[in-house]
Order: sequence, then structure tokens, then C-alpha cells
Amino acid sequence: MPVKLLEVRDLSVSFESEGVSRNVVNSLYFSIDAGETLGIIGESGSGKSVSCMSILKLLGPYAKYKTGQILWTEPEQKTTVDLLKLDEKSLRLIRGKKISVIFQEPMSALNPVLTCGFQIVEILAAHAIVPKSQYKTYTLKWFEKVGLKDTDRIYRSYPHQLSGGQLQRILIAMALCTNPHIVIADEPTTALDVTLQKKILDLIQELKSEMGLSLIFISHDLSVIKNICNRIMVLKDGQMVETTTTQNLFSSSEQAYTRGLINSKPPLNVRLRRLPTVLDFLQGKPLSTFYDDSQVIHSTEVDQKLLELNQKKAILDVQNLNVQYVIKKNLFGKITKSFDAVKNVSFQLRKGEVLGIVGESGSGKSTIGRAILGLTQISSGVCHFMNKVLPEFNSSDWKPFRKELQIIFQDPYSSLNPRKNVGEAITEPMMVHGILNSQKERLTEATLMLQKVGLEPSYLNRYPHQLSGGQRQRVCIARALVLNPKVLVLDESVSALDVSVQAQTLNLLKSLKEEFGLSYLFITHDFSVVNFIADRIIVLKDGCIVEEGPTYQIIQNPKEEYTSQLIQSIPK
Repeated sequence: MPVKLLEVRDLSVSFESEGVSRNVVNSLYFSIDAGETLGIIGESGSGKSVSCMSILKLLGPYAKYKTGQILWTEPEQKTTVDLLKLDEKSLRLIRGKKISVIFQEPMSALNPVLTCGFQIVEILAAHAIVPKSQYKTYTLKWFEKVGLKDTDRIYRSYPHQLSGGQLQRILIAMALCTNPHIVIADEPTTALDVTLQKKILDLIQELKSEMGLSLIFISHDLSVIKNICNRIMVLKDGQMVETTTTQNLFSSSEQAYTRGLINSKPPLNVRLRRLPTVLDFLQGKPLSTFYDDSQVIHSTEVDQKLLELNQKKAILDVQNLNVQYVIKKNLFGKITKSFDAVKNVSFQLRKGEVLGIVGESGSGKSTIGRAILGLTQISSGVCHFMNKVLPEFNSSDWKPFRKELQIIFQDPYSSLNPRKNVGEAITEPMMVHGILNSQKERLTEATLMLQKVGLEPSYLNRYPHQLSGGQRQRVCIARALVLNPKVLVLDESVSALDVSVQAQTLNLLKSLKEEFGLSYLFITHDFSVVNFIADRIIVLKDGCIVEEGPTYQIIQNPKEEYTSQLIQSIPK
């Protein structure tokens, strides 16, 4: 019989603020056995992270555990305790040592003013894992174990000095160095590119097998956890929709919500006119309606569209773009160390076209977008917009171009001022550019634009913290569109969204492009996304273009080994 390590019974959690109580987890039951990998999936706000962070009481002072038990069985002593009833001192003996967490966002999970080595040592000291004399040796051993190179340098480095992949490996080392029994992995690969995501998933599986761990893997993407979980639990609105073996979930799930999560991700082998969403399945629409021949875009149609686009003048023309980041200067201001982020990149974007820029983290994708918009200093090269040379970095001549060239960033929460409500956020750029004559007229226009992006007029008075991730991104899209731009640069703008919200946002972007005659520069690491929305693709590696062409040609018949590896790394 399998040994049950953790059992959650009738868990209900609410958050209370200013006298208002909001239930986020409702009467939840689940358990995990020794050596098992349990996947927990659902949309943003479904209660995935809240239910798992409740296990170690990591939710903060506003969380109230209304009902339930979280029963932890100590494998060695065979004793069972209710974690919800433990005081903080007793819980610390379990938190981090017996049950540990790999968090989603390394820069939030790591202390920016402490070296990475010191942060591991803190854990070793807190749980008395090894003698003080062995702290550094043990830490370096774990850095090697998680695949980090140049471990002495990383031991001395601060988080901002390392890449996202390196930081994620450090979080894995922090979680596993205490030899825990259960590890909670909270969306540990969400914002990583596909090749790095595959490496991290392979590493977690390898260490789980080697150490005999039990793993709770939280994700919104079924394709990510399909191959690593024994069993999957599906959550919606804080309640369990179903729990079954991974094989049964994918082969015979009868739950419309689950089938919606499975099928919302853009397919790689076919290009659809519109992506199915969870709401479509909840409304009873069959999947076949989205894959009907009339709903599939064939290569002949793509070729015809590209032929028409090629006859138009380029709205954006980038020639021999180079961007160099200065790392070090001497006392006289001379550059002694630098990094070439973008190397001799040239391309054109035509009116009504969507050009995808794809590559791994650090390939120079975002740098290109920022350089075109004057947000990063260009070393050499020139960018033309509608036959006019775009100004240099920090130039006062940028204002007339700002209206025509807009950017939508990856993280909508960082893009919005937390002290301004939605109405103020959307009308502010209109005021800057002198659009309309009064605030009343601007609010009317903002209301119309909100409705176009699928939000009710009541959202005008809400603040960013009162919105979901998908709603915030819609606000950012509305804020860009009220200026009636000609080009939108979308910098990983759907990568942090769960699959169902991502599908809704991509459908929205596609329809808005047609309605407003927009051109998109679509920056992403996800070939599935770019297959749905882009007419052409540029593949970047180390700041250089390695391959470019029609989307379907690049994905179906890549010429370069690098492109093939990126495509093969996509979770199936």
C-alpha cells in the first residue's frame, strides 16, 4: 500500500480586508503519497497556489483558514499532526526541511541585497543540515547538482547578476538542499523559454527520482505537466472539478472545463482562425467546430496574403541595427567591457502584417523592440517609420512618434500605476497627446475602448490590484489603442497568462488588428503562440537572425538546427 504523506481535508480559505471576506478555496480534499507527483491545474484565481501555500501557512495575515485539516505524517516516526494547528515555532521545523517550495518568480523569492551563496547558507544554518565548516562546500555541491557552472562566482553573485535560468536553478537548490520529503513547485517554468523550460523540468524529474521525493506541481498549462505527473487535480473557483490519473484526464475527461484547459493552447500543427476558449466548452461548443476546414488557415491562403503584403510599402524599416550594453568603464570613461545584445539586424514590417520575433531568453528579442521605440540606446544602424528616421534614445523629438508606435509589456501589473484607476490610466496618454477637448470626452472614448477589449464600463473606477492578470492586460491594450497607433510592439504580452486567458487575449489581438488596421511586432519565445498570430517569423540567436520566412514554413520545415531544437523543446 502507498504511504500517505499529506492529506488535506475540507480546506476552506478566505481573505479578509476592510471587513470584506472573499472565499478563495472551498471545501477542498486531496492527498499525496510517498514518491507521487500530483499536478494541480486551473486558471488564474482558481485557488491552486492558495491551497498549496496553505500547507505551510505562507498566505500572510489576511488569510483565514475557515475549515479543514492538513494532516502531515512524519515518515520516520509515523506520527501525524495537523499543520493548521501548529504554532509558528513548531511549523518552522517542518517548513523548508520536511516540506519545501520552489517559487514561481526568482527575483521575488530571492533577497536582492544578499549573495546567492549566503541565502543557501541561511537555510543550512536554520535547519542544522551540516556543520558550519561545511556550509560552503555543501552549497557548491548543490549548485553543481542543479547544473550550474562556475559555482564559485555564483556563490558570490547577487540575484541581479544572474540569468533567469540560473536563478531558477538556485531556487531548486534552496528547496532541495534540506533533503525534504515533499516539494511544492509553484509554476516554476511559466516565464521561461521552451528550451530552458525543458531543462528545468528534466532537472526536477531527475532530482525527484534520485531523492525519492513527492512532488506537488502547480501549473496552468496541461502540456507542461502531462509527462511528469502520476495524477492531476483540476481546480476552478477554489473547488475541485475532478481528480484522476494523467492518462484518464487526457483520454477520457468528461468535464467541459478540463477539456477547455486542454484545448485552449494554440496548436502547432495547424493554424486556426480563432482559438477555442474555456468559455466555449462551458457553453457546449464541440471542439470540431474550431477545426472545421473553413476555420483552418491553409498555406495557400497565407502565401496569397504575404504576396499582397509584399506589394505594400514598409511601415517600419530596420537597417543594420546594433545594440551594445556597457558593462564596465575605466576612470576616463572609456568602455573596457561590453556585451553585443543585437548584431546587424535588418527587417521590414508592412501595414497590416504581424511579424513574430522568436528566440530563447537573452537572444535579443526584447532589446530590438525597445531599441526601435527609443527605450534603449542604439550603437549603430537606423530605424525608419513611414519613411522618417526615428529619433535617438532620450531625444525630445520622440513625442510625435510615441502616438504612432506603442508597446505592450509582458507584466501588465508593472505597466500600470497602482495609484491610478483604469479610467485615469487610459485617459492620461490622451491628455499628453492632446486627444479630445475635455476629460468627459476622454472618459467616453475610454469606455468605448474598454468595451472593445471585452471589459464593462464599471472597470473605469477599479485599480490594478482589483483586476486579474488577463483584465490588466486588456487595460494595457485599451490604453495603447486609444491613441490610434499604427504599430504595436507586443513584448511577451501573453507569456505570463494562463492558457484560457491567453487564448482570449490572442483572439482579441487578432480581431483588433483587423478592425484598426494595425501592424504587430510580436515578440515571444512560444512557437505555438506565434503560429496562431504571425504571418512571418524571425528566429534570433545571440543577437543575430539565424532564420526568417513565412510562419508555416519555419515551423514545418526549419532549415537551422537551432530552430529545430526550439520547436522540439515545446511540451507536447
